[in-house]
Amino acid sequence: MDFDFKEFDSQEWKLMSQVSRPSRYCGSEWRPYKKIPWDEAKLKICLAFPDVYETGMSYYGFQIIEGFINSLQKNFIVDRTYCPWPDMENLMRETQSPLTSIENKKPLKDFDIIAFTLPHETAYTNILTMINAAGLELKSQNRNEDSPVIIAGGYGAYTPEVLSDFIDVFCVGEAEALLPPLLNLFEEVKDEPRSKKLELISKLPGFYVPLYFHDEIIERQTSEKFFTLDSMIVPSVNIVHDRAAVELFRGCGRGCRFCQAGMVGRPVRSRKLKEASESILKIINSTGWEEIGLLSLASCDYYGIENLIDELSPTLNERRAKLSLPSLRMDGFSIGLAEKLEGLRSKHGGITFAPEAGTQKLRDVINKGINEDMIIKCLNEIFSRGWERVKLYFMMGLPTETDEDLEAIAEISYRTLKLGRAMGRKRASVSVSVSGFVPKAHTPFQWEKQNTIAELQEKGRRIKSQVHDRNLSIAYHEPEQTFLEGVLSRGDKRTCNVILRAWETGARFDSWTEYFNLQRWLDAFEFCGLNPEDFTRERNEDEKLPWDFINVGLTKEFLLRERHRAYEQKLTTDCYSGCAACGLRCVKKN
Repeated sequence: MDFDFKEFDSQEWKLMSQVSRPSRYCGSEWRPYKKIPWDEAKLKICLAFPDVYETGMSYYGFQIIEGFINSLQKNFIVDRTYCPWPDMENLMRETQSPLTSIENKKPLKDFDIIAFTLPHETAYTNILTMINAAGLELKSQNRNEDSPVIIAGGYGAYTPEVLSDFIDVFCVGEAEALLPPLLNLFEEVKDEPRSKKLELISKLPGFYVPLYFHDEIIERQTSEKFFTLDSMIVPSVNIVHDRAAVELFRGCGRGCRFCQAGMVGRPVRSRKLKEASESILKIINSTGWEEIGLLSLASCDYYGIENLIDELSPTLNERRAKLSLPSLRMDGFSIGLAEKLEGLRSKHGGITFAPEAGTQKLRDVINKGINEDMIIKCLNEIFSRGWERVKLYFMMGLPTETDEDLEAIAEISYRTLKLGRAMGRKRASVSVSVSGFVPKAHTPFQWEKQNTIAELQEKGRRIKSQVHDRNLSIAYHEPEQTFLEGVLSRGDKRTCNVILRAWETGARFDSWTEYFNLQRWLDAFEFCGLNPEDFTRERNEDEKLPWDFINVGLTKEFLLRERHRAYEQKLTTDCYSGCAACGLRCVKKN
């Protein structure tokens, strides 16, 4: 399956006429950054996203990294590449054409650094596709001394062993803290052999280099101030989230026990109101987008959110631009914000909430922090203010879950629909999405057993069987993909061989239903002599976990205490109300 490359020429342009969406590969974007001649660059960095262009361009963190490196003004080339869709991959193999960057159209092997973002576990086989399509050895230990250094960051770097055969360097923490020392080192040793570079990188804080690892603890690196874009790359085609974005604050203080992003993203760090306002206006002025998302894990918690909206509204209305929030809490404050943001003209577009669980008992188990009265009051507010369409997100398979908890999902969904009709919303409709719970590393539930595929299928069918109204729809995420996510999110070094085998037998785009094939993965586990359920089983609390050498700042004592409180159905205060003694010893700041 390896490539036998010819010298790169304009072959790629010829390929575009033969694939389903040539716009994924042609570039032609509006970019706010100065173009640096290839031969004059001190360092050449290619950012790699293991999914298609329209998905990768919607990933805000990917744009943040490019903007941050350019802000260093180091005369570095920062380019990007995305995973080719299978039709393009097949053509590349037939014509022996390498994977190239999207702007400079240079083969990836000509860069000094290839930097992968790890957005989710079901993208891991795409990483192998891209490494192989670049003409590089899949395994780090087999690469030549003149090969680019392959680094990776993102949430997947907090459980790095599952990819440790393929990635040279894992970046554990935030780009603003990790990239300056890494890139400074590369400048100093650019002409040194690859092995020397890796050895030196392994001595920097926050970097896990599997080939030079000696059982030390890798400490997550964070930055008190985080970089925010004042402009963005504007794609020439529609993308999944076709809007600009601004990060209001980083981290989350809510303490939901299932949420890895909320746990590892601590402490909470907020932008000043004036800075946020100026960034929003600059991005709208420079990009022309008519919508800008206010991004954070819980944007409603931003201390100045109401003042920000009030301050920007006159200018945004004049330019026919709008703000949007990715998520809302089920409380009156959030409803008021939604009304300010959307206005009467958009209420027919619907509104979305995530109760996560149907019963109060289970909401307390996960430390959701909302009660029945808040939910009913919120729903009344929604319909009284004109909304007709409501979307609700739930999980199934949570710890301590019973049949009553599952039945309550349908009950609360029906209650929502009936409330809307009772308040005169004749066209009221409710859509419900239910996903299988995946225990994630570095959370209080990292020791839990994950439901089997059969269990999730039965639970999904049970919930759907209770729905008998065309204005209430319930869908649940494919249990097979949930199962694979669970295996790869808590795997160890043995999982590398499984990923390799699955890729060799055709695994690609496993987050896309049309390409996902569970049997291919089960065959790969059998080929490697492993039982996938060994990775989704319950873990003993005194068991050494494959990710224990990654220190995200939370103590194991805190995580265990939270797990025990979950089984006792006890709530833990959020970071905005008091300190939960998680281990970070941070100071509350606005």
